[in-house]
This record gives sequence, C-alpha cells and structure tokens, in this order.
Amino acid sequence: MKRKIAIEDSLSNLAKELKKDGFEVATLNNNNLQNVDAVVLSGEDNNMMNMSDIQTKAQVINAKGLSAQELKERLNNQLV
Repeated sequence: MKRKIAIEDSLSNLAKELKKDGFEVATLNNNNLQNVDAVVLSGEDNNMMNMSDIQTKAQVINAKGLSAQELKERLNNQLV
C-alpha cells in the first residue's frame, strides 16, 4: 500500500525522491491533511499558510537538515 505524504512546496527535491520510492506525494494544503499518513515540513520558523489551528492525526516530520535518504528512513520507521 502506498503511503500518502503531504509536503511543503519548498521541499520539491525531497518530494521527487519520495515519489521515486513509491510514496504518493501531495502538496501540503489544509484540504488534504486528514487524508495523508504524514506531513513533511521544512522546519522554517513561520506559520505555514497561516494555519495555526491545524489538526491532523498524521505524523508530522521536520525535514530541516535531513537528506532524502534520511527522510525516507524516518518515514518508513514511523509509518509502520
């Protein structure tokens, strides 16, 4: 089963790598947060899309400083 990942636009290089490894990748927006297994953020200190009240059951992963391989490993380990 493909894992669905929502990822910030600024992380397009990581999104491409995740797609290569079989993840289903979507752009992060308020409409898809309930339909993904994980949310990947850049770790920048800002209020992404002015969504201060985001509620999701998905894993939230800070990709700051992670290589594509490290991110894939983290996703595979946390999405069991």
